[in-house]
Amino acid sequence: MAHEAAIHEENIPDNKYDTLSLEASYVAQGQANRAQELKHALQTYQHLTLQPFGENDNIRLTALVTLRDESGTTKTFFIGPREGGLKLQLDGEEIMVITAASPLGSQLIGKSVGDDVELGGSCYEIVELC
Repeated sequence: MAHEAAIHEENIPDNKYDTLSLEASYVAQGQANRAQELKHALQTYQHLTLQPFGENDNIRLTALVTLRDESGTTKTFFIGPREGGLKLQLDGEEIMVITAASPLGSQLIGKSVGDDVELGGSCYEIVELC
């Protein structure tokens, strides 16, 4: 729709201040760029090899990490190669995808079960790694 708006004859600018067509072209280009990014991310995940983890291993890409705060609340994160921020449901549990470049991801990389990290001003212990 944005592409059609950008090239539609009714949106041809009448003067230099008429920017509807230009704005629509920016939206169309942004959408095309995002679609390309998603295509690359999908391809990356389709070819991703999950790494096995033991309890004494360090956290790295493809780790599923569970954190617990002082009140016993747990949060689970998957460290993926792209597209952090996605929330998934698995057996009623929410898992958030983060990247190694994210603030939390960069704290987790290289740590292991028993180590602490800060998240949102709270201290969390790494309680499970798989």
